[in-house]
Amino acid sequence: MNAFQPAYATLQTARADEHVLVVTLNRPAVGNALNTQMGHDLLNLWSRLTENPEAARCIVLTGAGDRIFCAGGDLRERNGMTSQQWRQQHELFERALWTMADLPVPVIAAINGHAYAGGLEIALYCDFAYASEQARFALTEVTIGIMPGGGGTQNLPRAIGERRAKEILLTGAPFSAADAHAWGLVNRVCPAGEVLACALETARTIAQNAPLSVRQIKKSVRFGGQMELRTALRFEVEAYNHLVGTQDRLEGVRAFNEKRKPVFHGS
Repeated sequence: MNAFQPAYATLQTARADEHVLVVTLNRPAVGNALNTQMGHDLLNLWSRLTENPEAARCIVLTGAGDRIFCAGGDLRERNGMTSQQWRQQHELFERALWTMADLPVPVIAAINGHAYAGGLEIALYCDFAYASEQARFALTEVTIGIMPGGGGTQNLPRAIGERRAKEILLTGAPFSAADAHAWGLVNRVCPAGEVLACALETARTIAQNAPLSVRQIKKSVRFGGQMELRTALRFEVEAYNHLVGTQDRLEGVRAFNEKRKPVFHGS
C-alpha cells in the first residue's frame, strides 16, 4: 500500500506535489475528534512514514472543514468507559503522538479552526504551526476532571513559557489565534480559508532543500534541546559530520559554483 494513498477510516492523505504529503483529520461531523480508530490510524500512518517516507520530504497536518482542526478526545465514545478502557485508549493516543514527534521529516500544523484539548496537543507535537485567524485554542481538561496527558503540560510551557502556560492549563480558558501568535505558539496567522495554502507554500520550500540536511536539523533541534549545552553542541557537530560525505553536499556546492539550482536526491 502506497504511504501516500492508504485507506484510513478517519484520515485522508494526499500528495500536494511529489515531496509534500497532506494528512487530514477527517471526522468533520464530530469536530475531527480523536477516537480509538483515529488513534490506530495515526499510529499506523506515522509508523509507516517513519519506516519509509517514500518521496515525502515534508508533511502538512490539517483538519477537515473550515471550523475545527480537532476538538480533542471524543467524549461520546469515552462516555461509560471503564478506567481500564480509558487508560488503554490513552496509551494508544500516547504512542501515536510520540511516533509523530519522532518522525524524521518535518510536520507543519495547518490549524484551520479550533484546536481544543487533545487537538491542541497534536498541534504542539508538530514542528511548527500556522493558524487561521478564526481559530481558537484551549486545554480544557481541567474543566472535566482530568488533565492534559498528551504532552500539554510539557510542550506548552516549552513553547510559550511556564507562567503563561500555567494560566492556560489551570483555567481551561480559550484564547485567540492572535494571542497564540503573540505568545509564540503559532508561527503565522493566515486569513480564514488560506491557512492550508500558506502551510503548503512553506512545506514546498522545505521540500526543495537537501532532505538529509532537513532531517539532521530536525533531529539536532529536537534532541539537542533535551541536553545540556556542551553535549548538545557535540551532538550538532556529529549530525553535521554525517552530511559531509553525502552526494547532496557535493551537488549543493557544485550548483552554487555553477550558478544553478541544486537537484537533491537524499543521498
